[in-house]
Amino acid sequence: MPVTTLFNSIYAQYYAKSFRFANLYVRNDLAAEDIVTESLLKLWETMKKESVEKPQALLLTILKHKSLDYLKARAHEQEAFDAMQEWRSRELAIRISTLEACDPDYIFSDEIRSIMADTLNKLPEQTRRIFIMSRFENKSGKEIADILGITVKGVDYHMGKALKALRISLRDYLPILYFLFY
Repeated sequence: MPVTTLFNSIYAQYYAKSFRFANLYVRNDLAAEDIVTESLLKLWETMKKESVEKPQALLLTILKHKSLDYLKARAHEQEAFDAMQEWRSRELAIRISTLEACDPDYIFSDEIRSIMADTLNKLPEQTRRIFIMSRFENKSGKEIADILGITVKGVDYHMGKALKALRISLRDYLPILYFLFY
């Protein structure tokens, strides 16, 4: 019997059984169809090259291995997903505990005020003045530029310089700093 005729016969006879077999394990119709198609093609290629005594057994072996490959890939994806979920859960727990530990009385404590005052006092006069006008007097960059006779870019430069100095000084209190000044 010619190989093509034999293949057509096997395809017609075993496609449905092969699909049910693959789908029983992979539980995904599209994946099962792909596995069956790939398996039948592999069987056909093998039959073109050599004589196959038991095509049904070879097909079952190919289906088994392709189904296993699919399931192992899904297991690997699930492990990666679970690891990401675990990381997200830990990160969320950290954010919750950090926020629960947030004590407004401590945030506005003398220690932080002292660190801020020391940092601001170490800044050049112009930088300190611009920072105070912006953050404590709620003036816009344009208003500060008009008052001091400088450009808005100059105001931005001094604000960046002041904020950098405060970030360094208050690095342990950064979330608080963002709340207060941004």
